[in-house]
Amino acid sequence: MKTIDIRTGRPYQVHIGSGIFSRAGEYVRSVLPGAVRAAVITDSNVGPLYLKEAEKALAGAGLEVISMTIKAGEESKNIGSFAEVLSFLAAGHITRSDCVIALGGGVVGDLAGFAAASYLRGIPYVQIPTSLLAMVDSSVGGKTAVDLPEGKNLAGAFHQPAVVVCDPQLLDTLPENVFRDGCAEVIKYGVLDDREMFDHLAEKGMGFDRESVIARCIEIKGDYVSRDELDNGDRMKLNLGHTFGHAIEAASDFTVTHGQAVAAGMCIIARASAGKDICTSLCAGSIEECVRRFRLPAGTGRSAAELAGYVGSDKKRRGDAISLIVPEMIGKCGIIKVPVQDTMEWLRKGLSDECDN
Repeated sequence: MKTIDIRTGRPYQVHIGSGIFSRAGEYVRSVLPGAVRAAVITDSNVGPLYLKEAEKALAGAGLEVISMTIKAGEESKNIGSFAEVLSFLAAGHITRSDCVIALGGGVVGDLAGFAAASYLRGIPYVQIPTSLLAMVDSSVGGKTAVDLPEGKNLAGAFHQPAVVVCDPQLLDTLPENVFRDGCAEVIKYGVLDDREMFDHLAEKGMGFDRESVIARCIEIKGDYVSRDELDNGDRMKLNLGHTFGHAIEAASDFTVTHGQAVAAGMCIIARASAGKDICTSLCAGSIEECVRRFRLPAGTGRSAAELAGYVGSDKKRRGDAISLIVPEMIGKCGIIKVPVQDTMEWLRKGLSDECDN
């Protein structure tokens, strides 16, 4: 087992190890010794697989457990579901000394975390991620949110978890297409900060070393979060591929998955960067090749004009400018502030020779 310290204003630890899910109650009790009740939020895919085991682990640590299951999928990450979770916590008499447990993927983690941040002006919550995407990305860093019709993650709060329990064995029941979705975020970390890991992914494809790669991704994210907890500077680099990716998601009414959109968005910004001589065409080509190695899309059939309208609503917009995260070489990226009206040009360059797979 490996433990990674996340050095935010309220520090916490991420525990990574095969088989540690059964000890989830111990980890919760170690950081929340005064908790009486635990409210587990899960979804209709994860609940039948792991809810009973979670309840047993939490009860074994002396916690009273209540649970709520939401419908699986991005469509549940909305204001209506958020209100339902708040009502569930209130009806369950959850207090400030109790906690919320997010048992699921990114949707569950974002929704449960935002509810925990808002209920009683903030109560503790614990992340038990069950998808690759949640393990390497959304469970760490304290970003919680729901979607609005106008765009993704537009209502939310920063609320760091009390602890994260990350058990790679839970990935064994993950459908291959969902696992593949999470690989987009894994590739992102290689492009962003670790050439050696990128090369490992490019060589091994879906057969990469899960536990070591997951731990490395969390280390990288932890470093960015520790330096810039509120996402006003260097942490914005973690959005590599996300500005155009979120536009693709929103334009598709979220029928394109997050991982597919991030993969395509990463390739679009890489091609645009090569077109502007920020990185080489070899760099952009390597990113596309790695993305295709995982059978993820390197492009989208949508036009620059259609996507540009959604980019204008991106949460990274500041006034009339937006920060684009651009690859400079594999393992190094930069931040460029671009007037919102100029994103059309970037999109055109990135879409000009796309190869949708």
